[in-house]
Parts: sequence; structure tokens; C-alpha cells
Amino acid sequence: MGHVNGELLLGDNLAILEGMPESCVDLVYLDPPFNSGSLYAQTGSRDAVFSDRWRWDGAAERALARLLEDPTEPVSKAVSALDILLGRGPQLAYLVVLAPRLAASRRVLKNTGSLYLHCDPRSGPYLRVLLDALFDPRGFRAEIVWRRNSAHSDGKQGHQVPGRVHDTILFYSKGSRWTWNPQYTPYEAAYVERFYRHVEPGTGRRYRLGDLTGPGGVANGNPRYDFLGVTRPWRFSRQRMADLAATGRIVQSRPGAVPCFKRYLDEMPGVPLQDVWADIRPVGAHGSERTGYPTQKPLALLERIIASSSHHEDLVLDPFCGSGTTLVAAERLGRHWIGIDSSPAAIEIARARLGWQPSEG
Repeated sequence: MGHVNGELLLGDNLAILEGMPESCVDLVYLDPPFNSGSLYAQTGSRDAVFSDRWRWDGAAERALARLLEDPTEPVSKAVSALDILLGRGPQLAYLVVLAPRLAASRRVLKNTGSLYLHCDPRSGPYLRVLLDALFDPRGFRAEIVWRRNSAHSDGKQGHQVPGRVHDTILFYSKGSRWTWNPQYTPYEAAYVERFYRHVEPGTGRRYRLGDLTGPGGVANGNPRYDFLGVTRPWRFSRQRMADLAATGRIVQSRPGAVPCFKRYLDEMPGVPLQDVWADIRPVGAHGSERTGYPTQKPLALLERIIASSSHHEDLVLDPFCGSGTTLVAAERLGRHWIGIDSSPAAIEIARARLGWQPSEG
């Protein structure tokens, strides 16, 4: 794997973010703890990689006090409202730790930059309040649902609720213009069977028949002429229609029938990316990507985010980089990257995945 410029940093991400220049990053992806109440260990080890247990204590009290120092700040107003709504317990303790890190992540974003926050449905609504305060509600771009499992039974654990099978990814942009590279997913088999039901003899290529008539007629500037015995306004010029016919792209079912355009399935990009992602599987217990890190995300997920919201040689930042999935994806796609984590175990796993050695000095 050819290396692009990257930095892998061990330490408190808030301190590191506050030391970075303003408006220097093109894309931020954050996958913080979810406030799950769990203690996470690496597979095959009893040593904790990180704790996701939160409680209201002196540290949380001080974090809240810092956030409320300037009551005119939007994030201060949001945290103050959440304090009233939630009370001072584990959920607020979690949010007062995340809030300054979200603010610092926004500060380092370029005006054309985007931020993706990976969370779960329990904390997601409160985190969206914080992001609305930081970015303004007009900066909200999408709430992406990643279906990480096809089925899951919480009934076995005594929970009388539907199975929890998805995470939430909140997507915001800092400015009114942001990087967006359209992505596509394959058509579903049922769609292909219904709409691309024709198969070309000899080649086996699937195709559908499309309308060649000019929408709006002559009034919309479409030329009217006779083609294959049919006179009406057409989408294309006479010469273009003749060229299409010569290359076998026009089908006339019988003499006098309106000709149709042959649109091949293999020439179509697919379905434009939607906000429900059900096609990316989680990292399997025995998958080739598996590192043993407890909350590892699949490379395909990060590659989609990075491909959508950054360009070649842009700078991608992951302040909770964990096993380094974002960094590996960024490197594969030719982006610069910065990864930060407070866990030495996480940094070692990320370093091993990258084959990365720290520079001297």
C-alpha cells in the first residue's frame, strides 16, 4: 500500500484538536463511544481497550461549567436545555464530554468541509441538538441509517422491544457549499427483472426500452420529422437518430410502431445513494478485515463516506480512530489523514494495519 501523508496520534483528542490550525481539514468522521454502558476489550484479551460507562461526577460537573461559561454561545444554550431536559446523570455526562470535541472538530473544518458523526438511536437525538447548535440547522444534510444486521433478537435478553439492527450517521456541512461526489449502489434483482427484462441475443446483455419522443413537443424545441415511418417530435436530431439506428440502439417492434431506445443495464451507474445503507455488512467474526478491536467498522462504510465527501489528496480526520479503519480507507483512496485515539492498544492495532512507522523526533 503506497503511503500518503498521515499522522497517527496518541492522546486526548480535545487537546490535539485545539492545537490544530483553524479550517485545515476537508472531512471529519467521528465514531465515539455510544454511551452503551459497556467495557470493551480486544478479542481474546481481558484487558479493556476503552470504557463506555458514564456517570455524573466532578469531572462532568467541571465540563458542564466550562460549556456554560459563555451563555450566548449556541452550544452553551443547547447544553443548558439538555441539562434541564435530562438531569445530571450518565446521559448528560456523556454529552458534556462530546460537546467540546464536536465544537473543536467543527473549528478545524474548512468552509467546504463535512462532518459525519456515527452514533446509535439512543444518543443520536441529543447529539443532533448539539450539532444543530454548532452548525446551525441549515448545516444538516442527512441522517443516514446503516443497517449493520439483517435480524437481531433482543427478546433473548428479556427486552420487550424490536430488534436493534441499525446505527445512525449524522451528516453536516460547515458551509452552504460542500464536497459531494455522487455514489451509486447496484439495482435490486427484482428491479432488474421488472425493468430490464429484455436480453439481447448473442451478447446476453440486459436492456430496457426508453422513449425517444421529444418531451413538450416542438414548443420545447424538439425537431419534428419522419423516422422509420413515424412522424412526430423527437428527442434527437435526424443525424443522431440515424447513428443510433446504425449501432443497433433503436428497436421498432413492427412497421409503423413508435421506435424505442435500447438502454443497456451495464451502462447504467446504478441507484443514486440513498440515506438507508443496507448493503454494507459489519465486520464478521472470521472476516479478513477482523482485527479483534471491539467496535471495528467495515472498510466499505468508510470508503463510501470518504469517496462521497472528499477529493483526492484532501485531508481526512478521525478523532476517535480506534483500529484505524478510517485511516486505511483514506489511504486506499489517496487522501491525507490524521488519526487520534487515547488508547495505546488502539494505536498499536491501527499502526499494524497501516504498516506505519512513526517518524523520528
